[in-house]
Amino acid sequence: MRRVWSWAALILGALYFLLPLIGTVEFSLRMRRGEYSLDAYRSVLSDPAFRQTFGYSVMMALLTIVLGVLLVVPTAYWVRLRLPRLRPVIEFITLLPLVIPAIVVVFGYIRLYNTSSILPLTGTAGGTNLLLLCGYATLALPYMYRAVDTGLSTMDVRSLTEAAQSLGAGWARIIGRLILPNVLGAVMSGAFLSFAIVIGEFTMAALLNRPAFGPYMQLLGANRAYEPAALAVIAFAATWGCMGLMQLISRLAGVRRTQR
Repeated sequence: MRRVWSWAALILGALYFLLPLIGTVEFSLRMRRGEYSLDAYRSVLSDPAFRQTFGYSVMMALLTIVLGVLLVVPTAYWVRLRLPRLRPVIEFITLLPLVIPAIVVVFGYIRLYNTSSILPLTGTAGGTNLLLLCGYATLALPYMYRAVDTGLSTMDVRSLTEAAQSLGAGWARIIGRLILPNVLGAVMSGAFLSFAIVIGEFTMAALLNRPAFGPYMQLLGANRAYEPAALAVIAFAATWGCMGLMQLISRLAGVRRTQR
């Protein structure tokens, strides 16, 4: 009986997620009256703005993941090793992006770094991209930190560190060659969530006037009927494809380490 309920819950969960996707795919094929066609997909894929905005968001997502790893892995490791009493404080700080709306964060950026301030980052495209990158890293911080902290909880961090130090390893080597490879699975989990957040984010990119994928989807959805459904399907497939590629790379890296 328990197995029946488990299968029933699994089927209901799958239907809950798959039925909207199937409906979106079916609607995206109805651009030509009375028959199914790929006209909406051709229209989206032939639009230069689609390639530009999606490429921009993918690049920003990868940079966000790199920045998140550089910030979170050493911090979570040091808290586990030296500052366990501050762990509740760090966890509270990393949860703040879930409470503070993105629009508040981006307005703070605009207020502090506008062209009349001491550091006018919004006056150049590179400075605005940097602000957007920091904003994305802030939004992804709760997911990346939780994933890495969970990965570190499965390790004896203190014993590993003492063993590495006894062999003459420095802090950079310990983190890069010992800690990071052991939490790579947790890092990839946080990276998946970070990637999905950046691809669909609208508020920060729109207010900072960056050519990101989120504002493009909103603009297309406000002016077209079938193309937005096709764009949603394409974005879903491309996002999962990129995540699968990242997972494949991490597995290949793990295989190479075990072979060594």
